[in-house]
This record gives sequence, C-alpha cells and structure tokens, in this order.
Amino acid sequence: MSHEFERAREWFLSGRRLDMGELAEDLAISRATLHRRVGSRDRLLGEILWSLSAASIARLWPSCAGRGAAGIADFVSGYVRFANDSPPFRDFLRREPERALRLLTTRASVCQQRTTTELEMLLSTEMSAGRLVPPLPVPDLAYLLVRIGESFVYTDVITGDAPDAAKAHAAVTALLS
Repeated sequence: MSHEFERAREWFLSGRRLDMGELAEDLAISRATLHRRVGSRDRLLGEILWSLSAASIARLWPSCAGRGAAGIADFVSGYVRFANDSPPFRDFLRREPERALRLLTTRASVCQQRTTTELEMLLSTEMSAGRLVPPLPVPDLAYLLVRIGESFVYTDVITGDAPDAAKAHAAVTALLS
C-alpha cells in the first residue's frame, strides 16, 4: 500500500472527510501527483472501504458458527454487523450517503464486485464439500446475498429504519433453506 493510501485510510478511520486537496497538501505533493498515484477520490474511497471489508471477510468465515447454509447466513449477517458497528463507516454513510451508496452498492463499485467474488468462492467451496445445494446459479446467488446484506446495512439511509444484522441472517436462512 502506498504512503498516500495509508494516510487517506488513517483519515477515514479517524472520521475525517477525505478532501483530495487537503490530503495532497498534507503529503506535500501536488493534487495532480496525488490523482496520478491513487486515482480519483471515489476510487480512493472505494479502495479504503474495500481494505476494511477485506479484513473483515478474512476474519468472518473462520469465526462462523456453522458451514453450509447456516455458515453462509452467519457470514452475511456478520458482514452486516461489521459495517453497522464501524464508526468510521457509519460516519461516512451519514456524511455522504449518496456517494457511499454509489461506491458500495453499484456493479461498478470495487466493494460490491469483490465481495460478490468472495461469496462466489465461499459458495463454491460449500457446494464442493456437499454442504450446500444452491437455489440459484452461484454468481446470481452471490450477487443476491450481497444485495441482501446491503439492504440491512443501508436501511437507515434508504427507509429510515435501523440497520439490522439479524434480519439479514433471517433473509439468507430463508433463501438457502
């Protein structure tokens, strides 16, 4: 990871708004140099959000209570719980809801693409082990599971209701049972 990325990630984790001009000034480089090294603000934010998600994903599966459908439900609800319990993430979502939704919930987002890929691998592993018979093709199921998780992370932004990992667990369990 680059020095620029690390500094931007530190700012994000501290709840500071990521302003590219301020970041370039703090790093003693031009804004053009910063953009050349890390890309646009949206790309940088997407990579920061993915770095946090990837760390969570790496910890989640080994800690899930079961395997097969139960493990997948634990995994999705654990991911939702991670997002809902993350002050930097919740601050970002409150501060920039439209940008957060665009960066996290569209097919163009690195977070959604990579999370879907991670779930495809997890689902394939569970199928190969004989612990899961998916109700849909794996790519479609992985995408749907990601969308279910997103629904219960961004509920407050979309409907005003409180985010709820237990509802994500129930929805995934119903889908996979």
